[in-house]
Amino acid sequence: MEKPFIEKPEGPAPTDLVIEDIIVGDGAEAVPGGFVKVDYLGVDYETGETFDSTWDRGGPVEFPLPGLIQGWQEGIPGMRVGGRRKLIVPPEMAYGPAGGGSTLSGLTLIFIIDLLDAN
Repeated sequence: MEKPFIEKPEGPAPTDLVIEDIIVGDGAEAVPGGFVKVDYLGVDYETGETFDSTWDRGGPVEFPLPGLIQGWQEGIPGMRVGGRRKLIVPPEMAYGPAGGGSTLSGLTLIFIIDLLDAN
């Protein structure tokens, strides 16, 4: 699929994980604790600026779900291969409160995730 575009949201950031299917896939289903192969775009909710994109760094990546941020661990299971999902992840489910060990600490993050494979 083509690289998505995320418009800068209006209003305050949600405090709970938001899961929104953009395209519902019809392939294998991602399961808690499984492996996923994805393309994704991540932006800062407040600024709308991209902080990471597999489209910009040469291709998809494969991860074990247990090694990812909580927002992905809870937001990806149930997706089917071929699907595209938007997650809005509050800091507590991403990289923790401001002042943490990441430049993304304290930020609400938006991800568009294309599920390419799941097992």
